[in-house]
Amino acid sequence: MAGPLPTTNGAKENNLWKGVFAVSGIMITLVIYGVLQEKIMRVPYGVNKEYFKYSLFLVFCNRLTTSAVSAGFLLASKKALDPVAPVYKYCLISVSNILTTTCQYEALKYVSFPVQTLAKCAKMIPVMIWGTFIMQKTYRGFDYLVAFLVTVGCSIFILFPAGTDISPYSKGRENTAWGVSLMVCYLGFDGFTSTFQDKLFKGYDMEIHNQIFYTTLCSCILSLIGLILQGHLLSAIDFVCRHTDCFLDIVLLSTVATISQFFISYTIRTFGALTFAAIMTTRQLVSIMLSCVWFGHPLSWEQCIGAVVVFGSLYTKNVLKKLSMNPPAPQQEQTQNGASSPIKGSLNIF
Repeated sequence: MAGPLPTTNGAKENNLWKGVFAVSGIMITLVIYGVLQEKIMRVPYGVNKEYFKYSLFLVFCNRLTTSAVSAGFLLASKKALDPVAPVYKYCLISVSNILTTTCQYEALKYVSFPVQTLAKCAKMIPVMIWGTFIMQKTYRGFDYLVAFLVTVGCSIFILFPAGTDISPYSKGRENTAWGVSLMVCYLGFDGFTSTFQDKLFKGYDMEIHNQIFYTTLCSCILSLIGLILQGHLLSAIDFVCRHTDCFLDIVLLSTVATISQFFISYTIRTFGALTFAAIMTTRQLVSIMLSCVWFGHPLSWEQCIGAVVVFGSLYTKNVLKKLSMNPPAPQQEQTQNGASSPIKGSLNIF
């Protein structure tokens, strides 16, 4: 009976190191991504204090990097580059993805990063709505309760800001009403993107990297066309040429965004969507705390209560789902996660 113990202990230790690798990778890349995102959109560059205004250019750079790396991965693994689904379906995801990310970057011009990050926690609401219409999914009363509590917590956080913002990067830039409107658009488009991605995974025998490659390739083309039509392409290039520190920030932003995609795929494949959801909740909390310290965003006591309500609800949901599993098969887990399953392969986890 003593024989199998070393193997069992070895497996547990191996699992532990895999967990450390996954958590460290996601936390480091996405926390860096969050800090850089706020820095690029809210901190002025150069002696003349110029703000970077070209959100679509960031989308183009991010998607260009991700599509190039995913294409390299498919070629290195000798997997087919042929599209599995009709190209127009990849384009549909690309359009909603571009709108999602653009709204996210634009919102940072008008609301602080902590407000934006906490508002992202409410993405389960549009996912549930789109899931009902597109996937004909049904959700339990508990899921609606959590969604309601998250919405209440986010509302408290947005409606009761600290009286005085000591951050030097926010003066004259705040417009909560317009920023919240952009975040509502972000949540709506993001919910559609995740749900339609899930529909494609279930409707076609599709690899994650195949979907990432074609979706980001379409996003590259569409965002480039948008930049040209707006007349912002040359202006954005001129800006990064004049401000090399902004250029380096954008390169690093695109790099960590791409690396995080592969850590996310690894985590979901190894530990499942539920563990990934818990990691992402922790990452959002760390990002808010880091942003408050780094960029000097004060929090009112009402905002602290709102944050506790949001993260307490999300952690409670994850813990109760973990306890209810006995243990589930991989297919069971995807079904039980309901609104969480669209996270698989999602391009909008930031």
